[in-house]
Amino acid sequence: MRIETYGQQIEVTPALREYVESKLQRLDRHFDQPIEVRVQLGLRKPAHHAAADLIVPGKTVHAEADGENMYAAIDVLVDKLDRLILKHKEKQHDHHATRVTTDVL
Repeated sequence: MRIETYGQQIEVTPALREYVESKLQRLDRHFDQPIEVRVQLGLRKPAHHAAADLIVPGKTVHAEADGENMYAAIDVLVDKLDRLILKHKEKQHDHHATRVTTDVL
């Protein structure tokens, strides 16, 4: 997983960068191939704001979240991304699979 974290009107500290990377690691379990994530952290007074673009094969997933502090905003953002990924994968799954019938003799 390739993670790019940058700040808008704030400086991204090593602690924030490490927190983002550790939280986003749980998204990696959904994919076999490498994925790319761009995370933007910023302030939108009075709240902290986090936004992310997750680039997966065939689609780019975007999510935004606000929080009381930056860590809360990151937590909400990762939860949203997780739900969006599951929704995306569910849409890709073939719901019209053929039914298997067994013959009874």
